[in-house]
Amino acid sequence: MERKAYSFLLQWLKSPERKPLLVYGARQVGKTYLIKDLFAKRNFKKYIYIDFKADKDIRIFIKNHVKAEDIIRYLSLVKQMDIDENTLIIFDEVQECMPALTSLKYFCQDHREIPVIATGSMVRIRIHASETKQTPLDPEIEAENQDGLNNYMFPLGKIDELAMHPMTFDEWLMAIHPRIYDFVKQGYEHKTVFSEEEHRLVMKEFYDYLIIGGMPEAVSLFAKSHDYRKARTALRNVYDNYLNDMSLYQISSQTIVRTKNVFDHIYLELAKENKNFKISSLEKGKRFRDYENPLSWLSLAGLILLSHQVKEHVSYPLTNEDGSLFRIYLPDCGLFALQSQIYPETFLDPAKQNTLSGVFMENFAAEELSARDHPLFYWKGKTSSELEFLIMDRGDVIPIDCKKNKGSLDSLEKYREHNSNHLAIKVSANRYGYDESQQLLTLPFYYFPFYLDEIAKYRY
Repeated sequence: MERKAYSFLLQWLKSPERKPLLVYGARQVGKTYLIKDLFAKRNFKKYIYIDFKADKDIRIFIKNHVKAEDIIRYLSLVKQMDIDENTLIIFDEVQECMPALTSLKYFCQDHREIPVIATGSMVRIRIHASETKQTPLDPEIEAENQDGLNNYMFPLGKIDELAMHPMTFDEWLMAIHPRIYDFVKQGYEHKTVFSEEEHRLVMKEFYDYLIIGGMPEAVSLFAKSHDYRKARTALRNVYDNYLNDMSLYQISSQTIVRTKNVFDHIYLELAKENKNFKISSLEKGKRFRDYENPLSWLSLAGLILLSHQVKEHVSYPLTNEDGSLFRIYLPDCGLFALQSQIYPETFLDPAKQNTLSGVFMENFAAEELSARDHPLFYWKGKTSSELEFLIMDRGDVIPIDCKKNKGSLDSLEKYREHNSNHLAIKVSANRYGYDESQQLLTLPFYYFPFYLDEIAKYRY
């Protein structure tokens, strides 16, 4: 399956300013597949792949030898391969050998001609652990690597970085129905209003995406079999693995319990009338500070998306005004649907789709924004008025109203009483349209990813 990050890797490889690359993200979002099975096999006649969970001898060597020259010499002996500018070195699961991350500094300084990519699912957790002097390690590695963090120094300014996410809806279309992907992409580029029949056809794909999500294993199974049960079983395995990771990479049993408690209650908290995440609803008498570590862990691990509240008048750039007022989304709508325990038939039967809660569409919008590095904010007025998202684009703040269907514009009117009357966006199940008098752009859900890709061209 193709991934959009592949084009980033090609640009990185050709760049004259190329540095070693760190690719990070939650477990099972496709990092190894992208780097090894797509990028390495297509672009290199020879490459060296190191899995630090499995390759104990190499892990121990690099723990004690972080200079690039030493590593190149050792790997050439172990792998019986000459290493030069045409050899890609892949350090996978680099969180299990943090000195390997330090070695990227020396590859940058002394052997920049050799392409090196390090990947890690918990690498941001380990970086944070080193800064706070904690040592949460895999128990199988801890005995021979107790000083792993002591030998570690982050290669600041010496690496390029790429954050990986679950597959976005446009990537889903590329994998499941490439012809429909081309049709939708061209439709957005020409600002086409699809016919009712065409609209229903693409919306069927959208509802499939809402229930299956973008975890590559589930998408691959669904692409081959179109069996919803197989894909959901793969999702359940991912979900359970995430819960197991919380025990593996943390120290305090109390923190583990609270972390799992937060993760398991995201749908329930969003489904309330007041969607703000309430710590007191998880544990009586507890406050934000009691759950600060679990929230930080989940965010660093890429398992949750935090959206912060902005009130009344907004200013550019958007900032987190009150850290205790926030909402939480999951980074994958398939995991969100799984956690909701809703029957899959509700997504699949057009007669039942109108009964779906709007929080499924909100979670979709949150993950699309996050996958393109938009920090998440929502707007709250004095009364019950609110807008689900605010984004920053070319010096302006754009409000986004995420609705199942038409819905009223009361919240947008309240927002504009305090803020500029510039462009506003409604993301919904309706077809494409633009109301010039209200400066309101209506994007069907399937156009939203393409809109975000379009404005991304102007962000940097």
